[in-house]
Amino acid sequence: MYYNIDGDIMNETFTSLVEFAVEFLKNNGAIAGFFLVILESIIPILPLGIFVAFNFSAYGYFFGFLISYIATITGCTISYSFAKFMINIYITKKAKNKENFNKVLNKIKQINFSHLVLVMALPFSPAFLINVSAGITRMNFKKFFFALLISKISIIYFWGMVGKSLIDSMGDIKTILMVLLSLGFSYLISKIVSKKINL
Repeated sequence: MYYNIDGDIMNETFTSLVEFAVEFLKNNGAIAGFFLVILESIIPILPLGIFVAFNFSAYGYFFGFLISYIATITGCTISYSFAKFMINIYITKKAKNKENFNKVLNKIKQINFSHLVLVMALPFSPAFLINVSAGITRMNFKKFFFALLISKISIIYFWGMVGKSLIDSMGDIKTILMVLLSLGFSYLISKIVSKKINL
């Protein structure tokens, strides 16, 4: 009995938090959802999936996708540019004698376009690390930017649909299990592909 009551309280608390977040985004307009996703691209500890799901819930599938897509492209470009023009000199000086580190940077710099798109499109790829590494190695901006444009379509759609399904189905154990299975499968695929590409 105790666990049922406790579970109900947790469910109500989660629902209240979600409703508050969605209402906040609705009341403050698209700019709020836009900046949330940009922040995630710059501060990697923040959860992209949750922010995108909130945008989908607040603005609908079309505008939620569009806002999140443009925001993540902007945020990733900012991370890349900061690393390229600000961090590059410092890192290069500090790591010039570290062979393993330089091997990693060279591998990222020399990755071909199709592999770059594939890695960026995987849901569990470390997006911030890829952005910063591309900047540090001074990867060609056109290559980086067009890879972003292509890969982020699937990422935003994936996290938006998964996140919104999870939000809409708190209490539907079957949907929750399906979402968790999808996340597990995506994580496994991400690891396999990264290993095949040798990143």
